[in-house]
Amino acid sequence: MTSRLASQTVRTHFDSPLGPMTLAASSQGLCGVWFDGQKHQPDTSALAHDPGHPVLLQAQAQLADYFAGQRSVFDLPLDLDRGTVFQQSVWRALLSIALGDTAAYGTLARRIARPLAVRAVAAAIGRNPISIIVPCHRVLGANGALTGYAGGLDRKAALLQLERPV
Repeated sequence: MTSRLASQTVRTHFDSPLGPMTLAASSQGLCGVWFDGQKHQPDTSALAHDPGHPVLLQAQAQLADYFAGQRSVFDLPLDLDRGTVFQQSVWRALLSIALGDTAAYGTLARRIARPLAVRAVAAAIGRNPISIIVPCHRVLGANGALTGYAGGLDRKAALLQLERPV
């Protein structure tokens, strides 16, 4: 367990169509959604397993609706306090990218008033602790290329396909 995951944090599992996931919640809200084995996933094995936690139940239901094509917006309390101030600003900026839209890394850097910090923005996006719900998969390279996703480029492509307007 990392020191950034407090002892009050609990976890559960969710079987998504793109593979098993671990979800974590603190007293402030959802603080983790990771595809099992993805890059930068913290060790959550020491966290109490609590499949009945209300936020985790909500997250599971909303993710199931999302994967079924029945949800375009998530409505969950989020705890984004486990990163640096800079990372938190990037993660909050990700929340402004609507379903069906994408943004370039440079666009996000400008959005947080750090236009020269494109690489730092990309690094913060790679450390996003709340996959899908904080939609880092909607960020593309400057030329629209599918680049970087901690859960794997195949999952990023699948998520973007799922969100593609019909």
